[in-house]
Amino acid sequence: MDRFVSKRVADTPPSGLRKFFDIAAEMRDVISLGIGEPDFVTPRPIIRAGQRALARGETHYTSNSGTFELRDAISRYLNRLYAVDYDPANEILVTVGVSEAMNLTMTALLDPGDEVIVPEPCFVAYQATIEFAGGVVVNVPTFMDDGFAVSAETIEAAITPKTKAIFIGYPCNPTGAVLTYQQMLDIADLAIKHDLVVISDEIYGRLIYNDIEHICFASLPGMKDRTVLLNGFSKSHAMTGWRVGYVCAHADLLFAMRKVHQYIMMSAPTIAQFAAFTALEVADDDVEVMRQDYDRRRRLIVDGFNTLGLDCFEPKGAFYAFPSIQRTGMTSDEFCMRFLHEYEVAMIPGNAFGASGAGYARAAYATAYDKIEEALNRLESFMRQYG
Repeated sequence: MDRFVSKRVADTPPSGLRKFFDIAAEMRDVISLGIGEPDFVTPRPIIRAGQRALARGETHYTSNSGTFELRDAISRYLNRLYAVDYDPANEILVTVGVSEAMNLTMTALLDPGDEVIVPEPCFVAYQATIEFAGGVVVNVPTFMDDGFAVSAETIEAAITPKTKAIFIGYPCNPTGAVLTYQQMLDIADLAIKHDLVVISDEIYGRLIYNDIEHICFASLPGMKDRTVLLNGFSKSHAMTGWRVGYVCAHADLLFAMRKVHQYIMMSAPTIAQFAAFTALEVADDDVEVMRQDYDRRRRLIVDGFNTLGLDCFEPKGAFYAFPSIQRTGMTSDEFCMRFLHEYEVAMIPGNAFGASGAGYARAAYATAYDKIEEALNRLESFMRQYG
């Protein structure tokens, strides 16, 4: 049956995350530092809003763009946090998570052969989404010595006449890196100079530490109309299973995305939209409680890795640590597979996030503090044996 599968899909390797998740699921006492999912239950006011919507019989399609009430709340939310103004009628589209928002963006923007510059290590779906849309991924590496921050100079060196967009995701999955205002401004200037679109995945924008403020890329001078902003509720509001996100863009770009959305999805889950509205209206305190707890876990896991000999960059955002495992003499795959099978702790090989992630492993600290402590105890035994 292989001859019936498209070459584009056949040539795309399976997600580097799934193998470790599948193995861990078959083991009894695994501590998972693998999956990037909050261990918190969705805050109660959000759950109750969904329950009320269900009780009212809100079980039908919404507008393709999403309920106007939610789009208006998103507009006010972005203005309040980042002083950026989006028209809820024509510049905001509610999607089935940020995953659909990415797919819509690439399908609507890319023609076959168009190039998209992507800093790596990066989230595993970026490359596949671009390639499924017929685009060409141009990876540019980042390095721990530079705080895993991409520079405008590195991006500019990768630009060709076929370049159409720059795709960035900060705070970064898997490294936890955050760009400074000047670094973002330099990229913005580059996009204007070369007439490019910037696709900015800001799903972790509310999970940021050390008194750093998240900078919305669209808020930079001259960038609102040439930025496609991707965001959602999964990480900040512990709403992964609700599957609701959004994309914001210039009305002409959003019109194209909505057209794709109409044909492949119709509308985002109705109950989830009512819950998301409440998330934006009343859940800021809940977000802050979760953020502070992630920060506590972050300090524990980073200190633990460094103490045990795995040099670890201090993540400034998201909920991932990205320690170097090079001192063990193992590859990323060998390290993670042995640690999983012999000590029942799941981490993800760094090379799953791109070639420049080789020699690292990703650990999600979106799991309970006591489990992270136990994982570090097991790592100490592992390092005594192999380190």
